[in-house]
Amino acid sequence: MPNPVHPKALVGFYKLSDVDVVKGGITVQTNMTGNPKFPNSPVDLAVLKTDLDSLTALIAEAADGSKKVIARKNQQREVVIGMLRLLARYVEVVSLRDPAAFETSGFQLASTTKAQPVPLSEKIRKIDHGTNSGQVLVWIQPVRKAGSYELHYGPAVNGGAPTWTTQSVLMVKSPIVLTGLTPGATYFFQARALLKEGYTDWSDSVTFICT
Repeated sequence: MPNPVHPKALVGFYKLSDVDVVKGGITVQTNMTGNPKFPNSPVDLAVLKTDLDSLTALIAEAADGSKKVIARKNQQREVVIGMLRLLARYVEVVSLRDPAAFETSGFQLASTTKAQPVPLSEKIRKIDHGTNSGQVLVWIQPVRKAGSYELHYGPAVNGGAPTWTTQSVLMVKSPIVLTGLTPGATYFFQARALLKEGYTDWSDSVTFICT
């Protein structure tokens, strides 16, 4: 008999907006309050409700851009997230004995299937901003038996064809770091691989705005 799948709660709260943290927290607090399947909550759910109300109020106050209020809001957000993460672990432990309990907790079930990122084009896997202004990171899709690669990039000039710069690349396990690009400009990127019989065609262009 296969081993049962242990329920895992979705706990990526730090990636959520402030409003979504509050919404998720309210759902959990409401579902777990008085829930007989979770009699020994490690978090006082009444205190969680009070902290969620405080966070809601601070979100509204922070709309005027006050740095002091934003700092208080962020601190309160950390408090709420800490409580929700602690509750999530508790729910997971209880759900090992009672899988049906998870559905009553208000937490979302984390997917057990890892989503595969979709490449931007046949040869370009990903483009991202670098740590400095004018810096762009480009990941090229590995091609079986490729001896090397070429990256083609350049800004569009007055809406016309790009002014291309070509860079040879030997390894594609790490991103190609491009520097000295113009912040605010839209760049076009293409790539191709060198095989035994010659270069492949250039991939379709991918655009990216440099910052």
